Amino acid sequence: MNAMIIDINEETLRQIHNPEFAEHAGTYVKIYQDFLDQVRQSGIEIGSRNIDEPASLLQNLPSKNITRRNDDKSLYLNWISPACEACQKAQGSVTMFISLMCNRNCYFCFNSNQNDYKRYSRYKRNFIQELEQLKQSGHKVDYLALTGGEPTLHPKELSHFFAFGRQEFPQTHMRLYTSGDFLDQTILQELARNQLDEIRFSIKLEDAASKRLKVLDKITLAQKYIPNVLVEMPVLPGSTPIMQDLLRELDKRGVRGINLLEFCYPFHNADIYRQQGFKIKHRPFRILYDYWYAGALPVAHSERDCLKLLEFAADEGLKLGVHYCSLENKNTGQIYRQNVEHQPDKIRYFSPKDFFLKSAKVYGRDVPMVKKALHKGGYYSYQYNREYRYLEFHVSQISKLQNVEVEIGISSTVAEERKDGNYLRELKLDLTYPKLFNFSTDV
Repeated sequence: MNAMIIDINEETLRQIHNPEFAEHAGTYVKIYQDFLDQVRQSGIEIGSRNIDEPASLLQNLPSKNITRRNDDKSLYLNWISPACEACQKAQGSVTMFISLMCNRNCYFCFNSNQNDYKRYSRYKRNFIQELEQLKQSGHKVDYLALTGGEPTLHPKELSHFFAFGRQEFPQTHMRLYTSGDFLDQTILQELARNQLDEIRFSIKLEDAASKRLKVLDKITLAQKYIPNVLVEMPVLPGSTPIMQDLLRELDKRGVRGINLLEFCYPFHNADIYRQQGFKIKHRPFRILYDYWYAGALPVAHSERDCLKLLEFAADEGLKLGVHYCSLENKNTGQIYRQNVEHQPDKIRYFSPKDFFLKSAKVYGRDVPMVKKALHKGGYYSYQYNREYRYLEFHVSQISKLQNVEVEIGISSTVAEERKDGNYLRELKLDLTYPKLFNFSTDV
């Protein structure tokens, strides 16, 4: 988090002197610790605290013409796919699959965490019916993607999907995800007829060099037919040298770009992760929540290596687009969608920085003097919670407390739609002080 807002964790919790504030914030610290204990029980270790290394790498990047997006959750050099830009808010973007059948068995694959995985590993979806329903719903579709499983296992359905998609959504940017194993000239010609905009290949570092070369040749072939050909792959910790060679090779072949994904642990295959020496990032999430993105956790040092590869590409003067996409970057689309339509009340602020609903809180003995200062500034739209003895108010009003020595909690809340109604759920408290907080940059 920004230095002006202090992340409250098991160590910084000790900085809080107000007992009610410390107790309330400690609740969320314990929830996080319990979650990490559950992760350990799945058979994988948590990495050591190593916060400063990615931060120091980030400090060196601005001078290298690298664009920083989404509160440093996404960074790129030269070019980024417009579909990746849209992913930040997940509006107008639809991703579908024909089936989850796949000829690969990647130990880091998320697919088994999806609903109905076993069913769709054997059967196909009625994607035409789903596209028709999507059209009838009036849902805005600017970006339409087909993933898997492996879509090219079903060449007829693959062609039908994009032909129908182009017919129903003529202005939509359409893309395909594939390993390239079964891609050939016939399929590419059909995709070109349906005006496919983008194709993303995955390259597996554990494959033999000869097999990786075959995929690279498929990538070169695809460039004759598809306007934007990319590689998208997770960066395994310790793979920097081989990844540098790959970046040079892709650049030499004129590939449009590569998406470097943060490598993740999908809550299974723990034995393989242990054998490889992989551990979970010490703080998997800035804000702990039940994110939709297939239930996975970032692996320690993958982000570090992604940032080093960005720096390498800049130093080498590579022309291809190099985009680092963190797991947090993928999760922000969910938070945006949940919160953007919530009408903020008088005490909450929709943060354009991380898309959570923010409010300020002071506790117990600090309430009277804060009330007095807010009244002096003409602000009365606060709320008082008698059970937990805190005063909650809009974060923009912290500026009225410059002369008050007080600890302030910054609350991060999400809107949830449940069967019995809509709710606001607080997920985290962080710490700031009036003289440190900057409304325009901190939230």
